[in-house]
Amino acid sequence: MPAAQPEALQFLLSRRSHPAKTLRAPGPDRAALEPLLTAALRVPDHGKLEPWRLIVLARPALERLAAAAAARAEALAMPVDQAAKGISQFADSPLCVAVVSSPKPSDKAPEVEQLLSAGAVALSLLNAALAAGWGAAWLTGWPAYDAEFRAEALGLAAGERVVGFVHVGTAAGVSPERPRPDLAALTEWRGF
Repeated sequence: MPAAQPEALQFLLSRRSHPAKTLRAPGPDRAALEPLLTAALRVPDHGKLEPWRLIVLARPALERLAAAAAARAEALAMPVDQAAKGISQFADSPLCVAVVSSPKPSDKAPEVEQLLSAGAVALSLLNAALAAGWGAAWLTGWPAYDAEFRAEALGLAAGERVVGFVHVGTAAGVSPERPRPDLAALTEWRGF
């Protein structure tokens, strides 16, 4: 059995995301971000397909995305409050990593497994950022789900989708605690 890592377990038991609207500059620079991205890619990957990719978005790119989101929301005649949520996640973020599911043809790993692997990348990136002392939040929203926005603003290919926008920056204040799931209500024990 591998050696216990109580610090890692304690981190996971106490981790909390920071509301994206509380993240401020500075975000990590490239040198600080690369180890977080490296950690993010150490996820289960049936068939070693690497069915994901990352798009790192610094301020100039985020400003362009905010403008593209505003234009797309207007073209869709989207309600103002709904549009604002999608636009603000780019307009207000110090740094964002789009985690993209990019499935590969495989007889061994169905597309759903590849999608789950991409989700694991997003969670691993979120946790790596938090473990490194940054504030971080995993968002989606309409920009993640709108095919035209994904293709035109992010350059995603057909079949690719955003599993999450992981925003990273300096947290303004302490992240609030929230009620956590009830283990007993959600767990069925068999054979114990």
